[in-house]
Amino acid sequence: MEKHTKTQTQTILTIMHVLAWIVFIGLLIKTGAILFTFIFSYFKPTVAQDLYRGLDLYDLRQASFYNYSLHYSFIVALSAMKAYIAYLVIQTLSKVNLQNPFTAEVAGRVAAISYVLLGSWIVLQLSSAHSKWLAKSTGELLSSGNGGEYLFIAGLVFIIAQIFKRGVEIQSEQELTV
Repeated sequence: MEKHTKTQTQTILTIMHVLAWIVFIGLLIKTGAILFTFIFSYFKPTVAQDLYRGLDLYDLRQASFYNYSLHYSFIVALSAMKAYIAYLVIQTLSKVNLQNPFTAEVAGRVAAISYVLLGSWIVLQLSSAHSKWLAKSTGELLSSGNGGEYLFIAGLVFIIAQIFKRGVEIQSEQELTV
């Protein structure tokens, strides 16, 4: 019976795959909880006083259900996008083959992660603009952050995707010359 030994890289990728599943499940639960509290607040307005993790949007809900819904939809969208990124990481990790690491499929999934991160930054910018508008028009102060970290990580992951894409090109050129 031949014994297969895992390299350190294989072990790390396996651990990261398990952690990505844990993060994905956690983010799905979080997104579901956020969505559930929004729907519940539609029927019972006092729920808006203590939404997910102590978020209090009761005054905004009372002032304008439209603005409340819009602001909350940014929160739901951002949470769902984080879950989707975790899902893409799971898919990417399941497709990585250390004998042939540079494949078009992996490069495409890494690029998709960078695009979703960029989309997350855009959603955060829209949320921030809406929060600033609300502060001016209603006096309601809501924090949403600037999202600079999303833009930075999106750029970093995009660069990695381009490296993978070039790796695929080099790998296919070598296969043609052999």
